Amino acid sequence: MTKHVLRLYADQLEPGAISDPLAQVNRAIYVSEGSILCRGCGVAGSLSSNSAWQGCLGVTLTSGRKGVKLLRWELSRSEPALLAGEGITSVLALAAEPHIEAGIKYLMRCDRVDFPPGGIAFTHTHQGSGIRCLQQGRIRIETQGRSFWVEPGGAWFETGSDPVFAQTRPDGPSYFVRVMILPRSIRGRSSIRYVKPEDADKPKMQTYQIFTDEPIEL
Repeated sequence: MTKHVLRLYADQLEPGAISDPLAQVNRAIYVSEGSILCRGCGVAGSLSSNSAWQGCLGVTLTSGRKGVKLLRWELSRSEPALLAGEGITSVLALAAEPHIEAGIKYLMRCDRVDFPPGGIAFTHTHQGSGIRCLQQGRIRIETQGRSFWVEPGGAWFETGSDPVFAQTRPDGPSYFVRVMILPRSIRGRSSIRYVKPEDADKPKMQTYQIFTDEPIEL
């Protein structure tokens, strides 16, 4: 059986551009700049900068008068689908297979994680896999025996089960946006687990803004 793949696309639409319809898949859209109108199945909703939408509708996207830059995550067994239409550029930024177990009901969470200058996320795991995309600053990730820096626009995948340590640059704030596939049982609650007991009670530098946290059908 074909496995589910989580894909992150970076899409940019010129002012007034209208996309070709997107297929019905589990999807989250985050607007990093500008505004957009989503239409599908008789439903319409607008998104502005630093907001997100989640659903499985087949949708058409129309950019606002200043255009739009957005991040689009899709979870499906189908082939990659770039956003098409006049005045549109679309790039597949990253694709990975999230850990999904039979018999477990899942949700899709889209949120934003902010760090102050030099912020640290102590060594931790999550209760599900996901793809992150840095929007501001610079962040160093240590996981699976590797250490690498991520620049704005850079994306990376975390399995959830592999411990991760993260630290941001000291000369300014940083933030990333992510989508994780998590068990429904933790809806509305943090998915993080600290590996070292002594880190659990330390003051945490990162802050969170949850945009969507909705059940999905697989």
